[in-house]
Amino acid sequence: MARAGGILKLAVVIFVFLLVIFMTFQLLEINMDFTFRNVLSRSMPSNEVSPKPVRYKCGLSKSCPPGHFAFRMASGAASVVGPRICLEDKLVMSAVKNNVGRGVNIALVNGRTGDVIKTDIFDLWGGDVAPFIKFLKGIADGTVVMMASFDDLSTKLNDEAKKLIADLGSSVISNMGFRDNWIFVGGKGIKTKSPFELHIKNSADTNKFDGWPDVLEMEGCVPQRQD
Repeated sequence: MARAGGILKLAVVIFVFLLVIFMTFQLLEINMDFTFRNVLSRSMPSNEVSPKPVRYKCGLSKSCPPGHFAFRMASGAASVVGPRICLEDKLVMSAVKNNVGRGVNIALVNGRTGDVIKTDIFDLWGGDVAPFIKFLKGIADGTVVMMASFDDLSTKLNDEAKKLIADLGSSVISNMGFRDNWIFVGGKGIKTKSPFELHIKNSADTNKFDGWPDVLEMEGCVPQRQD
């Protein structure tokens, strides 16, 4: 009997030992399979493609509706960095294009097609206001007029020039002072005041630069002329 009991105990021990080995291998196989799957999932390229951020014309924050021209512009920074004008995703005026300068920087745009007609600079600090007045008087009806200041545009700006700019839709041109910053989009033949105008006074209390106010930036959608 004792011998039979010993054999039974030995059989139980062997069985338990084999069971432990079997379970160990099962766990290892599951773990290896899990790890292998993880490695594969990380190394295989994902079918999901991250959507590219939407870019609108001239870097606008949103798209313009049909029948409108997208624009973005900035005034000059002190007397160091010139203004920048973008229209329909095309850089019209900038220091990079070497077509900006001290005074007022102007771009004339065909109100029907959005094509740039002409760009020009008028030094209203050290120059003469007469050529500027002649230029303003020669603008054709239906033309979109984009203006940006650089350094100073008010020293030689007389009442006649201010009246001509006011007729283009400006609301603040009569209050322009020495080294004020200003950006504006108006039009020849406009019947109301333009909503596209920003002005900041030159003030020692609020100036960002030594002797000049902060840069002005503006974006928007100019209605295309339909008539």
